[in-house]
Amino acid sequence: VFHGNIVASHSCTEYLCGHFLVFCKRPALMRFCFKAGGKFTIYQPIILYRKFTADYIFNGHEILHSPAVLITDGAGTVAEIVNAEEAGEDVEVFTGLLTPGFVNAHCHLELSHLKGRVPEGTGLVNFVQQVMSSRAATAEVKQEAMLTAQGEMYERGIVAVGDICNTPDSIAAKQRSKLLWHNFMEVSGFFDAVADIRLDEIVKVYGRFKATKTLQKVSLSPHAPYSVSKKLFQLLNKETKGQIITIHNQECAAENDLYQHKTGGFLALYKNFGIDISAFEPSGKTSMQTWLPYFTNQQSIISVHNSFTDEEDVTFADKHLQDSKQQLFYCLCVNANQYIEQKIPSIDLLRRSNCDIILGTDSYASNYQLNILEEIKTIQQQTNYAVPLPELLQWATINGARALQFDKIIGSFEKGKRPGVVLIEGLHNLQTTLQSVARRLV
Repeated sequence: VFHGNIVASHSCTEYLCGHFLVFCKRPALMRFCFKAGGKFTIYQPIILYRKFTADYIFNGHEILHSPAVLITDGAGTVAEIVNAEEAGEDVEVFTGLLTPGFVNAHCHLELSHLKGRVPEGTGLVNFVQQVMSSRAATAEVKQEAMLTAQGEMYERGIVAVGDICNTPDSIAAKQRSKLLWHNFMEVSGFFDAVADIRLDEIVKVYGRFKATKTLQKVSLSPHAPYSVSKKLFQLLNKETKGQIITIHNQECAAENDLYQHKTGGFLALYKNFGIDISAFEPSGKTSMQTWLPYFTNQQSIISVHNSFTDEEDVTFADKHLQDSKQQLFYCLCVNANQYIEQKIPSIDLLRRSNCDIILGTDSYASNYQLNILEEIKTIQQQTNYAVPLPELLQWATINGARALQFDKIIGSFEKGKRPGVVLIEGLHNLQTTLQSVARRLV
């Protein structure tokens, strides 16, 4: 019920009352009483609209070049974008750039309690060993860390997350979250003999997530080429038909060494954990050229890290995708790559090859923050600002939404979507600076 003063003469179906734009979707059922210049009462749900403008508006695809105003309802659903002169009064004006909310396409919320526990620059093999030996903690410590982490993501403008799950630990935190989640149930096992057992174990975790009505976007995924056996890859191909899967790919040189020559740092890791790989036969090909052909069942694949992916790998992947009619997204987590291996992927190669690129943060174990704008800033710095900000924002918004198949509801300022509204401040000539920050408005 709304009470107010008549301020103008309008049709019964739409009028401006004070600062509130009111739409009656069923005018025949709307009950009202008023007289000109007097009081009125409307017995109809009222939709409150907000209007935003800034120096720049990125709509998910491009920067709008003429002054524009974004209009959303009270819940953040996009109504339209109009020219500034058509927007009327009560426009909220900001300094900076407005963008749809970000998509963090690769995260490990479960590892949030490891923030600051693993030193930088150890290399992936040592990093994996340290994470495996130190991830134990009490349930209370884990829950507090996960709640803090997802709160940071929300405040810094992230609206959706592709999250790696090995246990049910994150269910409770996600039930209290305002973010969208695609939960990737990660399975590993380098022995063919344990493939069925490992798959059965993760399927039980998968069932726990599926039983939680608020967390229904769930799929199985392989961990990494160095931790998944041939048989387990084959089983996953059958189990994930038509689904989204993700895999850690070519995060270090040792991964290619293993598959090409059965040499490199992973041999020491297997020895340390008592894993006998005497039966393992190298393919003679790179890691990516070995694992990708296992997936032939119309999966949409997110390949994460790609620090040692070269032009032959990208060409091979393109041909495989054409033959299998699949889709592949290359997810960059540059701050984590620097933290662990001190090397980032060949971004120029991926751009020249017209690859679908998306962004992630990895975990607190390998990053100081879970902040997509910080990933964008690092990419610009490391590439000498060769990648324009609008292109990077596209990776962070609509591309990420497509990869997680949330693009019907987030990723761009299109009518009917609820993508969040994020303000980026501290830009200079449409480029990020060290002072650039992102904060959520809606």
